Amino acid sequence: MNRPRETPYRDELLADNSVHRRYEDGREEWRRREGGTRVRWHDNQGASGTDEQLGGRIIKRVHSDGRVTYGRDIGYGRTVWDRGETVLVNRTSFGGRMGVLLGGLGLVTLALTAAQLPPEELTAEEEEELRQQQQQSAAQNSSGGGGDAGGGGSSDADAGGDNGDGGDWDSSDGWNSDDGGGWSDDDFG
Repeated sequence: MNRPRETPYRDELLADNSVHRRYEDGREEWRRREGGTRVRWHDNQGASGTDEQLGGRIIKRVHSDGRVTYGRDIGYGRTVWDRGETVLVNRTSFGGRMGVLLGGLGLVTLALTAAQLPPEELTAEEEEELRQQQQQSAAQNSSGGGGDAGGGGSSDADAGGDNGDGGDWDSSDGWNSDDGGGWSDDDFG
């Protein structure tokens, strides 16, 4: 088991329906949904990319330089990155507040189990299988069934996405829409 470094952050919804994410370590990201399960991002350190929510609570982050990393939403506003070395903690959402409460009890990220770690890499076939899982979960959620709530990861924080200009983003598919996309207030940790 591993005791990760925690990086808290807060999100602010902007007037144009994009999100300004501020990490307690000084990093900032500007994030915009592309619709579906993708978020484009750029940060104050010159990095940019795209985050994609896959099934199994896995987040795929593609950096503008082509590098790919994976995170895993482990609930309560927490997303694990870097093979368990980093946990992003959302202090904005209910999950984040619950995470603060659990943290006060010393229970947030005492240690991670192997089952909570994101994959180091996935094949194209494995990614497609996870996309299918996510679509099925979204369909179940939109028809009133249960399913994976998604969210979490970053992040980077890394999971955060690169570009941030958002292109032709449809504002009717906003951050808190009820489109069954499985998005939470965490917006991929």
